[in-house]
Amino acid sequence: MKTYTAAVDLGTTKVVSLVGEKSESGYKIIAFKEAPSKGIMRGEVVNIMNVLESLNPTLQEIKEENNIEIKEVFVGIAGQHIRCTDEGCKRNRQRPDQLISQKEVDDMREEMYKTRVNAGEKILHVIPQSYNVDDHIGQTEVVGMVGSQIEGNYKIFIGRTNSAEHSKSVIARAGLKLKELVLEPVASALAVVSEEEMEMGVAMVDIGGGTTDLLIIEDNIIRHTAVIPFGGNSITEDLKQGCGVSSRNAEQMKIQYGSCITDYAPDNKTVVIPGIGGRDSREVSFKVIASIIEARVAEIVEAIMYEIERSGYQDKLAAGIVLTGGGSQLAHICNYVSYKTGYETRIASPKINITFDSPEAVSKPSSSTAVGLLIYGIENSKYDSAPLQSEGNRMIDTTLFPEEEIVAVEAPAATTEEKKKQPKAPRQNSGKFFSNVKDRIGIFFESGDNEA
Repeated sequence: MKTYTAAVDLGTTKVVSLVGEKSESGYKIIAFKEAPSKGIMRGEVVNIMNVLESLNPTLQEIKEENNIEIKEVFVGIAGQHIRCTDEGCKRNRQRPDQLISQKEVDDMREEMYKTRVNAGEKILHVIPQSYNVDDHIGQTEVVGMVGSQIEGNYKIFIGRTNSAEHSKSVIARAGLKLKELVLEPVASALAVVSEEEMEMGVAMVDIGGGTTDLLIIEDNIIRHTAVIPFGGNSITEDLKQGCGVSSRNAEQMKIQYGSCITDYAPDNKTVVIPGIGGRDSREVSFKVIASIIEARVAEIVEAIMYEIERSGYQDKLAAGIVLTGGGSQLAHICNYVSYKTGYETRIASPKINITFDSPEAVSKPSSSTAVGLLIYGIENSKYDSAPLQSEGNRMIDTTLFPEEEIVAVEAPAATTEEKKKQPKAPRQNSGKFFSNVKDRIGIFFESGDNEA
């Protein structure tokens, strides 16, 4: 009898259910199903029944195709309501000559969960930053030290109670047990950020449909997180309004013909927009599309830089920025972010220790959060799951534009080609990925922080 772990990603644009296990060659994804999301806005559940309409079919397909009945899941939590604050805890030790134990350190951390927060809020995670033992300031490992006083410095992650309860309600109504709520940017980082990057200092930016999540990690410790209320859907809406097209056509324009750098867009190409209701078709230039996209991406990047500076770690990000999420697939976004921020930037997919026989869909940047949730779950689960009795994974057809599509046309080339000034390409920082994911999970936080 085989045992598996399951996770659910309730995203703004899609809902993902997946099942996997840890093998000798890495993390193997047994089943991966996704469906267009309903009832979720900017990462938060707003209509429980609509979310269930998206979630239940994915669970049913996994059951029918793989003979796996999911009973309990790890679920991500996100949204602009999540904030972090710095808090401290100090204890005088009655026996200064006694070695500081792991239990003593854990008890201090548990005490921080009793920190008073605003009405309607709850503490999601408590992450140690450093410890002071007498005159030894800024220690990260204090077990085994001696001293008369120990002080812990912590980053407290806080979210709205009703947002967490809505997510819990969805899972309960789907007939599942919630194992744990996990911060989505933390999950994404587990899937895409390397060991060297976490040690050197890195800002992971997950550009989703409704929001953009930022997570700063330095010296293997989470230092800051923030949620920016703009994402890929904001760009689509801008194109819809700016070009006077449908949401479907705006999404297609963004994906197929868009660019984050207006200067990169060709002068002699336009997009033909099919007319509706008997109206004539019309054209929109690539330049116009790119200028609309660049304006919104500039706003997102400015917000990212503001949060990086607010964190106080702007000079400690030797590994630069790691982009992931569906929005990271925008054309030229890597060059744009690197040029505007001054940080080396790369686009990452969840390929850390994922086996080659996993479904192809898991290797896309848009799957980073879902895969990270599963990795977290595998390393923190006691493996309460069902046996696999059949094989095969039939992926859901997620074609975005099955109807009549807009078409790009190319005008005659200009006699003098305009030379474009390109941003300086960043140097790539090579390095192996983590070989032991459980170690870095332990660095972030222990399991069991949230009640199911």
